[in-house]
Amino acid sequence: MNPDSSPFDDEDVNPFAVFHLSPPSSFPLKSGIGSNPRGIGSVHDATVDIPLDTMNDPKKKQKELANWEADLKKREQEIKRREDAFTRAGVTIEEKNWPPFFPIIHHDIAKEIPVHAQKLQYMAFASWLGIVLCLVYNVVAVTVCWIRGGGVIIFLLANIYAFLGIPLSYLLWYRPLYHAMRTDSVLKFGFFFLLYMIHICFCIVASIAPPIVFQGKSLT
Repeated sequence: MNPDSSPFDDEDVNPFAVFHLSPPSSFPLKSGIGSNPRGIGSVHDATVDIPLDTMNDPKKKQKELANWEADLKKREQEIKRREDAFTRAGVTIEEKNWPPFFPIIHHDIAKEIPVHAQKLQYMAFASWLGIVLCLVYNVVAVTVCWIRGGGVIIFLLANIYAFLGIPLSYLLWYRPLYHAMRTDSVLKFGFFFLLYMIHICFCIVASIAPPIVFQGKSLT
């Protein structure tokens, strides 16, 4: 080798040449895992294709509304069919509608009682409401008497009169009269007159309040 010569003069070697290396045959690249990196759209990511136009599709909403209306009509027809079956069997379904603020009973004189008997039914209803007011007033008055030293027994009796008298008077004579007026049943009329007379006797005793019954203090 010539000491004055440059080491780059012996051969035409370009130090900036690009060498293309092929992977060794012992390490072949596998398709799928090595060739495609993980990322959006690869086989390792689950994609959900939601067409946004179907969410605001008016035709689809209209179809769903039509299906809902058809289902509602089907249910109404089923309920009507059951009501007709109960009516044919003699079973009446009464919807609670009185008092309006908290319905606990069914009461509709204008629609269910014949016109010629409505006046008498309204009078009977006013009579029953009068019983309710009297028993409530009795509880209030006896409570005042108990606070002033009248004893606890009269207070308990007044509450028993009210809690038993109000529902029993409705079930034993007013309701039978209501059904008798609606169906014109002689048996129900007789049942009403018998129990109503018993209740009138109780009202007479309560108004007199004889001293032989708890000294007359439980009935004011």
